[in-house]
Parts: sequence; C-alpha cells; structure tokens
Amino acid sequence: MTSFRIGLISDTHGLLRPQALAALQGCDHILHAGDIGKPEILDALRQLAPLTAVRGNNDVDTWADVVREVEELWLGETGIYLVHDQADIPADLKARGFSVVVTGHSHKPLVTERAGLVHVNPGSAGPRRFKLPVSVGFLLIENGRVKAELLELDL
Repeated sequence: MTSFRIGLISDTHGLLRPQALAALQGCDHILHAGDIGKPEILDALRQLAPLTAVRGNNDVDTWADVVREVEELWLGETGIYLVHDQADIPADLKARGFSVVVTGHSHKPLVTERAGLVHVNPGSAGPRRFKLPVSVGFLLIENGRVKAELLELDL
C-alpha cells in the first residue's frame, strides 16, 4: 500500500506562521505554490519534510532565481502539477497523466474537480488578505486515490 500525506502552503509573502508549521508537521512532502517572500521560508519548511516549491509573481529577488515557475511531481502513480497562477495551467494535463493541480495566487482556499483533475488552492498562509481565511491544505494519497482537505489556521 502506497500512501502519502502532502502538506500544501502558498502565499506566505515572507510570513511563516507557527500555526502553519505546526499544521504541516508530520507530512511526507510539502508543496509551496509560490509568493514565498524570502528564502528562510523554504529553509524552515525543509526542516519538516522534503519540499517542492514554485516561484510566484512576487518572488522577484535574486534568491528566487533558482526556484522554478512550474514543478511536475510524481508520488507513486499520482502526478501533481504545481504552478502559482491557475491562468498558467496547460490544457493537456489529464492526457499527460496528471491527477492533481496545486496553485496559489488568489489567496482563496479551494478544492474542486475540473476535467478529471483535482484542483487545490490552499489559500494564503501569510498575511491576511481582505476577509479571506489564513489556511493551508493537504493531499491525502492512498493507492492512487486523492483526497484534498483545507485547514483554516486558528490565529
């Protein structure tokens, strides 16, 4: 049996809250969907689990030059496409074998299914924007089945 608990975080904008770190504790892998803010965020997340991150539109300093704009990750048989902005999702992902798309950018937590793909935006774990929740997300993958969950952080 192959199972993974994947932590999802996005739009930290330089603020990694202790509540987010606590929520992501025990994950097998962490995905950061961009607008990281500073490299120390990535260093702290790497202390918890293997990390895959993409650059967001606000990650423009030289430290972010090594962070790619798109990551394609395979955990077991499950393909995950990670990109900051959903406007940059290619149309052929399902045909290429992907099951999941993880994005950030909007700060709005969302789990939905479109065209046979699970789409997850964990929302923003950084500074609160408008009246949107501060949140993270999780992918629970067991034998190729994917379940996505969102968690509003208790501030």
